[in-house]
Amino acid sequence: MKKHKSSRNHSIQGIAEALRLSPATISRVLNNHPHVHETTRTKVMAKVEQMGYKRNLMASGLRTNKTYTIGLIVPRISMFVHAEIITAIQNGLHAHGYSLIICQSNDSVEMEKELTQKLNAYRVDAVIAACTLYTSDFSHFDILRQNDIPIVFYDRVPVKPYPAFIIKGDDFRGAYLATSHLIELGSRRIAFISGPLNCNLYIDRYAGFEKAMVQNNIPIHEEHVFYQELNAENARKAMHRLFAKKPYPEAIFAANDVSALTALEFAKELGISVPGELKIVGYSNDPRSAIVTPSITTIEQFPGQIGKVIVNELLRILKSGIKETAVDASPIITPVQLLRRMST
Repeated sequence: MKKHKSSRNHSIQGIAEALRLSPATISRVLNNHPHVHETTRTKVMAKVEQMGYKRNLMASGLRTNKTYTIGLIVPRISMFVHAEIITAIQNGLHAHGYSLIICQSNDSVEMEKELTQKLNAYRVDAVIAACTLYTSDFSHFDILRQNDIPIVFYDRVPVKPYPAFIIKGDDFRGAYLATSHLIELGSRRIAFISGPLNCNLYIDRYAGFEKAMVQNNIPIHEEHVFYQELNAENARKAMHRLFAKKPYPEAIFAANDVSALTALEFAKELGISVPGELKIVGYSNDPRSAIVTPSITTIEQFPGQIGKVIVNELLRILKSGIKETAVDASPIITPVQLLRRMST
């Protein structure tokens, strides 16, 4: 009768006995503990592969109350900024032994609620979230807090105070820089294609636009300001309205590069020279903004750096054991920069 290998040979205990190390040392290596000598780590991982050891993450999570898994909810993975941030987050967390579950809400509040419930059921160690464009009630995240799962919001974050860790770009300054740049170039009739004002991004970007205009005693014409989903279709509709009758705008500040690219395309169709007759500034530094002709002036958000900030803050939270922060705690603000190109 053929004998089967004992499951002990495929356990932490079996690896420890084979290497004449303690089970605690093997466990530290498997949990990517930083205080393990590299020679020991290499030896253990070689033996793990040789013996075909498969770690039972579920059982390990039940014992330690940690799964080394982080949940991430984003509106759309296809959005350039989020794609860059996701890459930085995954690389950063992987280096510290964490896996990432990436969830896409498709800008649906109902989907966001469902994903929050699922991540709670998966017993993730923390959740990172950039909310939908329409999230105004954040109570569906309460289940995470009730189960001591820290929440880090980034980019699209709660407008009203909420006891979570918040990381966001300096959208006020970005819009102020963009608008001031157009004013310095002599523009006075400046149109602003904004997102809806229920979202923190566009509240702050409108405030920056408004400050630059008021500071320079330039009137804001409400018929030149649009609050809408920032997609190509809506941007084209806005351009049709802006150029339906004179006086036409001298400049357009678009709160994302998709709208700025559409504005440029529309101007070309009408034979409007850019930047001669119309100056255009976008937001986010989408790679396409650099390769069109003329290239589009935009606001750089440094998404890779945002991802690193998120990872560093999350690791600090997990190490400290802090579960949430005060509702009035100051957010971490990441920098922005004006990139001047040929469209201005």
